[in-house]
Amino acid sequence: MESLASLTGMSVANTSQHLQVLRAAGLVDATKVGLYVTYQLAGDDLIRLFLSLRRVAEVHLEELQRVTGAFFASPDEPRPIEVPELIERTRRGEVALLDVRPANEYVLAHLPGAISVPLPELAARMTELPAGTDIVAYCRGPYCVLAVQAVRLLRAHGLHARRLEDGVREWAERGLPLEGAQHPPDAGERRVQGAWNVIAAG
Repeated sequence: MESLASLTGMSVANTSQHLQVLRAAGLVDATKVGLYVTYQLAGDDLIRLFLSLRRVAEVHLEELQRVTGAFFASPDEPRPIEVPELIERTRRGEVALLDVRPANEYVLAHLPGAISVPLPELAARMTELPAGTDIVAYCRGPYCVLAVQAVRLLRAHGLHARRLEDGVREWAERGLPLEGAQHPPDAGERRVQGAWNVIAAG
C-alpha cells in the first residue's frame, strides 16, 4: 500500500480507502503478513478488461489522441520499435533491452533478457550499457513516460536509442513469455535465447 501511495502521490490513508473499495467490489485481493497488507488484482481477466477499455478510449476520445500525439509523436522523437523488429534484432544480438521501471517491478516480471536500470539511476550507470549496441527502453506501456525520458537522455549522451511501446502487460497479452519471480526462467544461459526462440517460433 505504501508503494502505491508513493507512486500515485496520495496519502497512505487515501490509498487505503481506494483499495478497500476495490476489495469490496471483488477487484483486488489482500494478503496480510505481519503488519503489512499486500494487494493484487483478483485475476488476469481484469488486466484484459483494462486493456480493452484503453483501446476504446484510444479510438473514441479525441482529447486522449491530441494529448498523446503532442507528447509522444514529436518530430524530434525516434519512431518506436515494433515488436517483430525487436524480436528479430534481439535474436541477432543487435540491441540491448533496457527496463527503466523501478527495480521491484522488474523483479516481478520483465521481458526476456532485459537489463534493469531504473530511470533515476540511468545517468550514473551509462558505462554499464553494452558498447556499440542500440538501446531499446521500455516501461509500463504506451502511455508511460519513463521510456520516453530514458530515450531522450540516452540520445543526449550520443547513444542510439528507441523505445518499445509495449510494457509487461501488453507483452503478455500478445502471448509472449516473460521472466521474473512470477515467471521463473530455465536455468543457465539458455533461458534468454530460449525465450526469444519461442517468441520467433510463435
